[in-house]
Amino acid sequence: MTNQAAWQPIKPPQALFRGDKRLRVALVGQPRSGKSEIFQAVSSVLVDSGTFAGTDISYNHCQVQVGLDEIELMDLPSFFSLRHLQGDNLESLKYLLWGNQRPHVSTHEYLKPPAPFPHPDVMIHVIDATALGRSLELSLELMNLQQPLVLAINMMDQAKVKGMDIDCSLLEKRLGIPVVSTAALEGRGISTLFERVLEAARKKQGNLFDVAAKHLKPWQSEAFALLSSTYVFETFDVPPSFLVAQLLEHDAYFSNKLTEHFPSVAEQLSEIQRRADAELPRTLATELDVDRHHRAMQHAERVTGFGKFKSGSNWVSLLDKIMLHPQWGIVSSLSVFALILFVVFKLSSGLDAITSAPLIDLLNQWYAVELTSVIFKAVAEGLVSLIGIVMPYMLPLVLLMIFLEQTGVMARIAFVVDRFFHHIGLHGNVAFPFLLGLGCNVPAIAVLAKVTTGRDKLVATLLATFIPCSARSAIILALGGMVLGGLGVFFIFMLNIFIIAALSRLLIWQFPHAEPGQIQTIPPFRWPRLKELLLETWFRIQDVLTIVTPLLVAGTVILALLQYMHIDTVLNTILSPITVWWLGLPALLGVPLLFGILRKELSLVMMFQALGVAGVAGVSEAMDWVQILTFLIFVTFYVPCVSTIAMQLKVVGAKAAAYSVFLSTATALIVAMFIRLLAEIGRFLFL
Repeated sequence: MTNQAAWQPIKPPQALFRGDKRLRVALVGQPRSGKSEIFQAVSSVLVDSGTFAGTDISYNHCQVQVGLDEIELMDLPSFFSLRHLQGDNLESLKYLLWGNQRPHVSTHEYLKPPAPFPHPDVMIHVIDATALGRSLELSLELMNLQQPLVLAINMMDQAKVKGMDIDCSLLEKRLGIPVVSTAALEGRGISTLFERVLEAARKKQGNLFDVAAKHLKPWQSEAFALLSSTYVFETFDVPPSFLVAQLLEHDAYFSNKLTEHFPSVAEQLSEIQRRADAELPRTLATELDVDRHHRAMQHAERVTGFGKFKSGSNWVSLLDKIMLHPQWGIVSSLSVFALILFVVFKLSSGLDAITSAPLIDLLNQWYAVELTSVIFKAVAEGLVSLIGIVMPYMLPLVLLMIFLEQTGVMARIAFVVDRFFHHIGLHGNVAFPFLLGLGCNVPAIAVLAKVTTGRDKLVATLLATFIPCSARSAIILALGGMVLGGLGVFFIFMLNIFIIAALSRLLIWQFPHAEPGQIQTIPPFRWPRLKELLLETWFRIQDVLTIVTPLLVAGTVILALLQYMHIDTVLNTILSPITVWWLGLPALLGVPLLFGILRKELSLVMMFQALGVAGVAGVSEAMDWVQILTFLIFVTFYVPCVSTIAMQLKVVGAKAAAYSVFLSTATALIVAMFIRLLAEIGRFLFL
């Protein structure tokens, strides 16, 4: 074969639905079909709500990202049928027909159009799989709108429990429109559904319409010919097949409009209906209704098989049902979270004891006097600090994180907790990185860089620094547990959660551009390969070794030089307005707090040295409980360590990293001062 014969022209890429050309998609369906569950599964954190013109009936809409395409998704109010709609429900139909325009027959009704945006480009009819026949009647009506239509056969999991086996491929052939099997509460089929929506929009498949039985076609044809001979279709600006169906079935709204604007045509149409009523076994309207019901039930019967579903026969499907269940999924997610906490506070602390702890003990025996010795010791301390981050915390946590990703567990947890994280302006995919932050903020931010984009990445990265890492948690548990007791420690952690939630709302307000909704794919369970696991782990932590290491070592050397030149006394004096006046702490704690930028546990160690005490018990003698509480609150929130700042520089840039330092410092000062005042008032009144 020659090169010329083998040459094939490259097809230009399909036009993308983005920006002003984003695709408008409407979710329609009967009550309790799971329509809103599909909307919630893909919605962004900022959902806009509104009401149709002249009504109290509300709708929700948001942007959704599907690959490179963007969708404006609208969740419409539920209705059983398009026929005989009245009041507020009628406005939903008007939106489907006219969007932000009003035809001549409707211009006098309200000053505003039905909705502030055009009618949808594609409709998704969400169907309850357990009531397929009844739901397909609405599908046949929607086909008369002659717009691209995709059927989502939802609640397939419940249908299987009832022994129903629905052949969606056969139903698609019978109806001639795309049909997708979904289980919204489990996240099943959602990705495929929106892929078919994009496909239907690009094909512009909207010329199909409902075809009645043979004995009814002559009456439909006669009515169609009558309306075509005038300007009825142009005046109503609706698909002819839809208008004919509505008028022949005596829909009040369209019949009244026809009588109002075309009285002679209305009289002729009534004559056709009277003749049909006389010749048919039942009235024409009843015959059309019965015929639609019959064809819907016939479709349902032909594509539905019945058998006995063997619940629990497959352990994978049983595990899936538990992890994706709205309630049991939360329980299973909490169980996995407990595993993470075990790694953070048990395994990691054990690894720390056999890796960095012995090295720290050796460094403590190194008495550096000369400048050269001080610098070398500082370099060694920086490297040991890096070992203390990577070996006990980052390596096992990232390894566990990737293991849960590759097995498919993480995707299921992200899907289940997605709604909760919407309340703080984020998506559920930040759940695991936030948990990693309990061990160390560095791997948490590294993972956030992979699973988030745009504003979500910025907000999540800023919030991650407020998650108490194992070092800060150790200080809280050690010092707070000894002096404040269990309730005091619990209060500090609950306050931390409250502050993170409050800051998330502040950051959402400050950065209002929300990321579009995400369609989360639920991958099948699989056992990861060891080689893939190790390679991905190395890929995740290599930035820490190449970027964080020099910054950590440099910061350690700088602070060591400050101490060597006895500038610590000067620094304590400079910092005294904050430590003494604002926080009410001893002036000697200025430098220990400053050194906490390297590693948070240094604040506690240097606190012992500054106060001249041997351990936690001695602190309670040198400071009262209000000072200890204030100190712990400040340490919980103030400037992240050098390693975290270095990772922020890599992920979100210098400007955002500087803002993170400012935000954490301001938050620590404000919250610590507020808690100090409350504690002082409480001590004055009750102690």
